[in-house]
Amino acid sequence: MITSKKLSKQKKISHGFFNRNGGKSIGIYRSLNCGPGSKDNKNKIKKNLEIVKKRISKKSKNIFLLHQIHSNKFVFINQNFKFNKKKKNLEIVKKRISKKSKNIFLLHQIHSNKFVFINQNFKFNKKKIKADAIITDQAKIPIAVLTADCVPILLYDNKKNIIAAIHAGWKGAFKGIIDNVINFMKKKGCKKNNIFAAIGPCIGRTNYEVKDDLKKRFLKKDKKNRAFFSYKKNLIYFDLPSYVRSQLKLNKITNIDMKNIDTFNKKNNYFSARQALRSKHDDYGRNISIIMIN
Repeated sequence: MITSKKLSKQKKISHGFFNRNGGKSIGIYRSLNCGPGSKDNKNKIKKNLEIVKKRISKKSKNIFLLHQIHSNKFVFINQNFKFNKKKKNLEIVKKRISKKSKNIFLLHQIHSNKFVFINQNFKFNKKKIKADAIITDQAKIPIAVLTADCVPILLYDNKKNIIAAIHAGWKGAFKGIIDNVINFMKKKGCKKNNIFAAIGPCIGRTNYEVKDDLKKRFLKKDKKNRAFFSYKKNLIYFDLPSYVRSQLKLNKITNIDMKNIDTFNKKNNYFSARQALRSKHDDYGRNISIIMIN
């Protein structure tokens, strides 16, 4: 685990950017894979998340994760936020039917003509909120994002005591996920001079090869974005972390700590989607970046 120097000076929070060391997973997921969306053993992922939680705080609640979709959407957790409390009631019903049964299977009913058939090959899943950033003013709730080359950003306002965790791939950054989070924080009374930002490990400029159509999209949005593209042997490379930093600066955030650790570089020991693709793996683990109000 590594930390941000700027965030580490803030005594009211705990945080960390984790690489792939210190977990329970094996094979291509070795070892601290925290991605429920991967094909890794789910029990091992749960154990890995528990390891991370204990590194942050032994008294915290469970880590709050999202179903990340490369969007500009976020979720705000305040004292009125309703966590899924249906489980307790369903557990009561389940025990009335059978103490040895599996969990009750329910549908998201939409008044349609569709049905689902559950056979031995049916894959159950637990849906999470679809968004790419989490904001909270509540203590003891560790919020986190998962990445494997995309940019993790942790924010903290030390006067309003509000934190945020952002997953910013090129799509989310392009769509304005950073703007949306900071604008919301400002609506909650945060001031730009009080917001500290830490940009975690992500794919570096020299390894992020992109297509010409992506470059055109960014240049169409703003010609100044040309500064984030470089060329080598007729290939185009995009400086995603610098683009993310520029978006923070455009929002007048000046207290920025950038880790400058390339997840694609094997020596750094982080999960990387692009490195997995190069190695012809059919899946990859996810790094976790986490922050919590103590």
